[in-house]
Amino acid sequence: MFELRRLRLLHELAQRGTLAAVAEALSYSPSTISQQLAQLERDAGVPLLVPEGRRVRLTEHGAALAAHAARALEADEQIRAELEALQPGIAPVRVAVLQTAARTVMPAALTLLAERAPRLRVELAEVPPEEGLFELAARGFDLAIAEQYPGLTREHRSGLERRTLGTDPIRVATAGGAAAGADADRAGAGARGGRVELSMLADRAWVMEPRGTAAREWAVQQCRAAGFEPDVRFELADLAAHVQLIAAGHAVGLLPDLLWAGRRPQADGIALTDLPGSPVREIFTAERRGATPRPGIRLVREAIAEAFARPATLNA
Repeated sequence: MFELRRLRLLHELAQRGTLAAVAEALSYSPSTISQQLAQLERDAGVPLLVPEGRRVRLTEHGAALAAHAARALEADEQIRAELEALQPGIAPVRVAVLQTAARTVMPAALTLLAERAPRLRVELAEVPPEEGLFELAARGFDLAIAEQYPGLTREHRSGLERRTLGTDPIRVATAGGAAAGADADRAGAGARGGRVELSMLADRAWVMEPRGTAAREWAVQQCRAAGFEPDVRFELADLAAHVQLIAAGHAVGLLPDLLWAGRRPQADGIALTDLPGSPVREIFTAERRGATPRPGIRLVREAIAEAFARPATLNA
């Protein structure tokens, strides 16, 4: 009989690729991981890992056992969820959340939860959707709030269930306060029916999210479709920093409406103009199917959905 704790280590290795990554994720030493996997290999009676340079890779037997480990972990999670549903406890719910939702949706959701389930502990971490969905599948989180941009669908990971919260318009942001000048004039001159032609801002400095993110890839593609390569002079993950740079007249950018929930962008010195086609990103929650019956996860998911549906009212 295989020990579930060792099966999880093999599952984590299949997900993360290196012993060091597994050790960091689970707060074990690499030597402890190696010892436990060596014992699992003895239990299996067949080689599970082979050296590959300074790393290891799964053998065919190892890959088969890792697939079994995923099923065993899902079954374990399902029965724990069913037991918790029969007699609800106060197991914490760990949520991975993208930045705009952390600033707007989650404070309102936590207010609702404080009223409905005051004993429920919610642990929140702001992480990019790319990382949040991976860690959710790897059991680092119980729930994730993520997004996907038009034409850039995210990978559907096995064992995860998505629920759409809604859509979030994306608009061109230029300086709209005292720093408004050439950018506002150009955006206004290039606007047709309330929409801006990005080509009018081709010679401006741009602020965008870091390379490798869906937001960055989508924004660059919009500029290329308009006939130019954007001069990305500022590469920042913090959207609040985007707002500051744009409001000061140092850059232009593409910002989602969710960033302004509960307040007016003009108050931050920002002017917003629609893009052609009025593009929107999809915001969704994701959870592991095996954990769906957990009352705590259901309560958090429902509070998030309600907060997203009326963020301006709840956060004003």
